[in-house]
Amino acid sequence: MEWNHDNCYKALTAHDRRFDGRLFVGVSSTGIYCRPVCTAKTPKIENCTFYKNAAAAERAGYRPCLRCRPELAPGTSPVDSSSRLAATVASMIEDGNRSEDSLEEIANRLHISDRHLRRIIHDEFGVTPVELSQTYRLLFAKRLLTDTYLPISEIAFASGFKSLRRFNALFQERYRLNPSAIRKQKRSRGNSDIDGMNVSAEVMRFELAYRPPYDWDGMLRFLAGRVMNGVEVVQDGAYKRTVRYGEHKGWISVRQVPDRNALAVEISSGLTRVVRQVISDIKRQFDLNADPETISSHLGDLASKNPGLRLPGAMDGYDMAIRAILGQQITVKAATTISGRVVGRFGEPFETGIMGLTHIAPEPHRLAEATIDEIASLGIVSKRAQTIIGISRAVADGTINLSPLGDPAEVILKLKSLPGIGEWTAQYIAMRAMSWPDAFPGSDLGILKALASLKANPNLKEREAVQISEQWRPRRVAIC
Repeated sequence: MEWNHDNCYKALTAHDRRFDGRLFVGVSSTGIYCRPVCTAKTPKIENCTFYKNAAAAERAGYRPCLRCRPELAPGTSPVDSSSRLAATVASMIEDGNRSEDSLEEIANRLHISDRHLRRIIHDEFGVTPVELSQTYRLLFAKRLLTDTYLPISEIAFASGFKSLRRFNALFQERYRLNPSAIRKQKRSRGNSDIDGMNVSAEVMRFELAYRPPYDWDGMLRFLAGRVMNGVEVVQDGAYKRTVRYGEHKGWISVRQVPDRNALAVEISSGLTRVVRQVISDIKRQFDLNADPETISSHLGDLASKNPGLRLPGAMDGYDMAIRAILGQQITVKAATTISGRVVGRFGEPFETGIMGLTHIAPEPHRLAEATIDEIASLGIVSKRAQTIIGISRAVADGTINLSPLGDPAEVILKLKSLPGIGEWTAQYIAMRAMSWPDAFPGSDLGILKALASLKANPNLKEREAVQISEQWRPRRVAIC
């Protein structure tokens, strides 16, 4: 859609979900900004100003709608951004564990100057990095006030604020409301449910929106075949796993709510202080920022067979990388069996009350300190055990960062420098751990077979497959 006032207003009046998260409307007569899917009475065109992101609307002086709740809008995929670097910076700011990083630290991590960082954020989003960070934190706090019964002091710290005083002051300044006022409105609705889900002090519950369609069955089938036993389970239409964030440990459960175009998420209370990061990682795991329409238009017939196909990510890039190494040259089922043995030997027992979730995945330092014989005793060949120790040491000492926010090309090169990791493994790790949509493990037999059939060439080689894949960049992973 060409970005102009008339076209934006047409999207608004049609309540078009394709523009949810990509367009926000500020209404001058109310001082409120909304999503295009808002069920409130459509404002007059002369009262509307349109913005590409929530931060720009807030900078213009608008406060978020309490009905459509802009904090629930699906995001914009980094690969679709006009500046991947800007999107990466925005993701680092949004991510909960980055909330205390200074701009200089973020700039250093990305090998750019803080001046350049400020410039790209302003050019892409129309706001300063500080304003963008404040918007993310305030909208997340608003979600916690509405969707949980956490104390306001806990909400302030979970949202990335360093003091309750600063949280209250900024909330009042931006939204012209006290946090307690939103909490009172929540109580007036009753204590029975939040967005149709039961409320419990022991579990936080949220809905995470996506742009339809979503091939949820396909996502679950993929994850179910590659679970790390003891750490992950797929049961009753839901994905569940244990997670660790530093000293914070707990579990998550994710299932689809198709009639609401959302995923229902449960997060155990032990993760309260890091809930912002947990939700950010869940969004990446299930590729909730994807835009199916853009993907479909780019891939053409390749996308028609599986509408709503998403890229399965990973909550923890390290344990996913271990799983990839274990899967080298053996069947998926065999790799799953062996990964369960690794968890039983090197993981941390953890009580969840959920059948099948018994351990926290091994930490890098635990396997980095193991001997080849200890790992090989689990039915793993010695060379592969050496590879596991090598990548564990590289992750533990910071040589390799498997975060989705790193530079995929740089990480792939570092991975391939380790003994036992070739092109296929490095590309697969980039695809899952880093949520990199342009990864292409071209030597994969399944990919070669599919492309051979597509091109009617039974003798297709890896080099030819890579050449063919160029036409689908930057979404080559879709054909995997």
